[in-house]
Amino acid sequence: MFSRIKEEIAVVFERDPAARNTWEVITCYPGFHALLMHRVAHCLWGAGFKWLGRYVSHCARWLTGIEIHPGATIGRRFFIDHGMGVVIGETAEIGDDCTLYHGVTLGGTSWNKGKRHPTLGAGVVIGAGAKVLGPILIGDHAKIGSNAVVVKAVPPGATAVGIPARVVEAQESNGRFAAYAVGRDENDPLTGAINELISHSGETDKRIDALVAEIDQLREQLGVIAGVRNSPKP
Repeated sequence: MFSRIKEEIAVVFERDPAARNTWEVITCYPGFHALLMHRVAHCLWGAGFKWLGRYVSHCARWLTGIEIHPGATIGRRFFIDHGMGVVIGETAEIGDDCTLYHGVTLGGTSWNKGKRHPTLGAGVVIGAGAKVLGPILIGDHAKIGSNAVVVKAVPPGATAVGIPARVVEAQESNGRFAAYAVGRDENDPLTGAINELISHSGETDKRIDALVAEIDQLREQLGVIAGVRNSPKP
């Protein structure tokens, strides 16, 4: 148990450059507090003490602003940065080494019982304000951009952005941690298609202008010819 706590403290230093010392992490990081209390609530839930598990979860929500249902399954080295407004549903499953920022929702789209919340693979990063909804799979090391709304599965290693979220091709980050799940250079296929349409439209305008200029020249030439023909003979 203590080795897991040390591991979760170490992860804060790895992913948050603002962390200065262990005492600060233990006393001032709501994500760390929420995770510790969730471990307790999850154990109680699994042991059949459902109400007590929910009560511990409720207290954690009141203290940290982070709501994690005691039924949610969370892997190792999980990090919630800032954390206010994070909601993790009952049947959510989170793999090892995942990171969530403030305002993230792992929510459901159905009132039916059973699996209704997302499953995150290992190393997933979800940016601030993103909503991942339904029993979908977010593949290992995928990234979800800030404020994205994800309702379909995201392949491993992919980056999804937008509303509704679409997969874009992200440039390599050389192993560096992408804080808000969006790199500087995103090769968005939709943006690329729009740029191609704009470029094609510009070329078409140029060709039309050239044709209009030629037509004007022909009109002038025809006017000259018609003037010569209609002029009185000496």
